[in-house]
Amino acid sequence: MGCCGSTQKTREWKPLEQRKCTDIPWLLLFILFNVGMLCICGFAIATGAASRLISGYDSYGNTCGQKNAKIPGIELSGRDHTSRKYVFFLDPCNIDILGRKIKSVALCVSKCPDAELKTYEDLTKFATVNGSDLCSYDVQPDAYSSHADRATKCPTLPVHPSASLPVFHRCIPVDISCYAKFAEAFITFVSDNSVVHRVIAGVMTSKEIIMGLCLLALVLSLILMVVIRYISLVLVWILTAVVVFGSIGGTGILWWLYVDQSKSVNATLPAMELEVAKDNQKALLIYAIAATVFTVILLLLMFFMRKRVALTIALFHVAGKVFTYLPLLALQPFWTFLTLMLFWVYWITVLLFLGTAGSPVQNNQTGLVEFRMDGPLQYMVWYHAVGLIWISEFILACQQMTVAGAVVTYYFTRDKSQMPFTPIVSSVLRLMRYHLGTVVKGAFIITLVEIPRLILTYIHSQLKGRENACARCMLKACICCLWCLEKCLAYLNMNAYIATAINSTNFCTSARDAFFILAENALRVAAINSVGDFVLFLGKVLIVSCTAFAGVLSLNYQREYTVWVLPLIIVCIFAFLVAHCFLSIFEIVVDVLFLCFAIDTKYNDGSPGREYYMDKALMEFVENTRKATERYNKSEGESREMKSMTGGTLA
Repeated sequence: MGCCGSTQKTREWKPLEQRKCTDIPWLLLFILFNVGMLCICGFAIATGAASRLISGYDSYGNTCGQKNAKIPGIELSGRDHTSRKYVFFLDPCNIDILGRKIKSVALCVSKCPDAELKTYEDLTKFATVNGSDLCSYDVQPDAYSSHADRATKCPTLPVHPSASLPVFHRCIPVDISCYAKFAEAFITFVSDNSVVHRVIAGVMTSKEIIMGLCLLALVLSLILMVVIRYISLVLVWILTAVVVFGSIGGTGILWWLYVDQSKSVNATLPAMELEVAKDNQKALLIYAIAATVFTVILLLLMFFMRKRVALTIALFHVAGKVFTYLPLLALQPFWTFLTLMLFWVYWITVLLFLGTAGSPVQNNQTGLVEFRMDGPLQYMVWYHAVGLIWISEFILACQQMTVAGAVVTYYFTRDKSQMPFTPIVSSVLRLMRYHLGTVVKGAFIITLVEIPRLILTYIHSQLKGRENACARCMLKACICCLWCLEKCLAYLNMNAYIATAINSTNFCTSARDAFFILAENALRVAAINSVGDFVLFLGKVLIVSCTAFAGVLSLNYQREYTVWVLPLIIVCIFAFLVAHCFLSIFEIVVDVLFLCFAIDTKYNDGSPGREYYMDKALMEFVENTRKATERYNKSEGESREMKSMTGGTLA
């Protein structure tokens, strides 16, 4: 709490009384940082990196599609490539696994080969007909067959058909087997190349099913949001029953599919089909065992938490009423996702610019030209990486502050008819006018913890298999501690944003006030938030399970598809991300309501002049909680009294 400057108790809260700008120095620092990000982008464009990225360049430093200046010491540089607009790789499937790049000579050509070329005579014919030379610039087309260095200066035969990318002018092979070799650059832990080929082929052939299942996950998330809004009273019990029966039924069906798949494994099948059938059989067995273990754990958790489900119903009912008054809350994930996507596209584009920025340098081993940044300029990539984390956290924090501001306005407005016409828009305007500095500071704190965690994770991955057991244990412990600290700070940050939305105080003051309020209501936080998070987790499980189940049925119906593993993993990850985006909004609303309720009950007692802000539904929830606590205390007191009387009688 050092940043707060004081450890005194929270002062009286004055919700929505006066607005003032908070943490202005942090906002100015953030603006200055973003100016630096823009300068990096401008530097990359000014040095020609953007042109080299989009148009492409060959292995001699020439940019395709334009006239180039001579590079001292490079014989084939300074060529006029106005008519040669596409980059062609002599061996596009030769991947540098460690460097994650194509280890091949690149040339600028006027047309990508659209048909397979099997011989050097085919290369000569293609160059003559299309005017596109596929061998090095110093080799004439009529000498392709007889040139002494044709093995290194001409493409590897056969040349697969290729097509240029829509924006980036690169000739990319259309052969699926070559895609599998591209994937090996990222899947370095797979030693069986045939497995990689079958997995990539499975993704490519089932891409329509993958897209359909991703759309299904989006629809299910929207339906669940509608259910939460309109039937929140029975949602918990319905969701619990559906998850229980769905988990048991889904596990049973997976075992049935495994038995059915086992019957289809016949030794008389062709070798390739038999291999695929065995892979699918193993995959189904793994799915069935994992589903069984997951179902058992889920049922045990639900058994031990069954007594707290009734308390969650009332709280979800109040949150459902919030969505009735603030329907635009359901659209917040769309705007946040869109903003993040736009920023990430910009960030990746600038990163690619930086990858082609710098001065041309000849590689001593290969003799080819590479673009490198020397001196202080090479640290721009690290600056750019910090910007990715800080600005991404800033965007997510803006969503939390926007939702918090809208819900706080709803809670502390006694006459709901006097609320703004669009509380979400009003909350966004307040955020932009008063509290951007607070959001910047909260995002920066998370960034300070996330950067060392990511660095340690990277070091751990690079030293995997080379460090001793003690170092490996220490690294994992540090990564785990930083992860826990990050989650705790994220939770405190969110409550600090809520406090800022209520009192319009700076970040440190809001964090201190929110911390003391939460500490005073520690048992309520544990009882309400844990159950609420568990129910929302069940909702995510339901969406992922339904999507995965539909995927298993679809892929089982179309058995000509190959390995199921990667398509199902892609679909399940997407379904979980979509469900998390939507249900996280509901979770934020519940947390905002709880903090508002805690403040309301602390400074108001229902007497004239100090009336509660909460509505009747939340009052019923409080009353039910109080009665349950009184019954528990009473039963405990009677039990102690009976023990005392029994002890006295025995004495």
